[in-house]
Amino acid sequence: MNIEELQVICKSNAAVTENIKWGNDLCFCIGEKMFLVIGLDQSPTSAAFKVLDEEFEEISSREGFKPAPYTARYKWVMINDINQMTKKEWQFYIEQSYSLVRDKLSVKIKKQLDFI
Repeated sequence: MNIEELQVICKSNAAVTENIKWGNDLCFCIGEKMFLVIGLDQSPTSAAFKVLDEEFEEISSREGFKPAPYTARYKWVMINDINQMTKKEWQFYIEQSYSLVRDKLSVKIKKQLDFI
């Protein structure tokens, strides 16, 4: 996997925006809330995303994963190398992260994004 392939997966979801935060992190957002962050200045390329509460411990203890710095309390995990997961796995986890973040948006934001 590469960054461009992850961009395509992210942008296949409705109302996704992307921007650079903190100078070198590519962030994909819904309603200004992040659901995937890719480290642009790292080799190998790392990424962080939200997972289900009940998956957090298991995923963050897998080889190549760890609790995401600063966001682990919100059940975010970091993968040290984006090539460790297949395209199918990325599609699943990006969609799941997107859905988890979208579902927590306020009713007002959901209306603005035409989700209600």
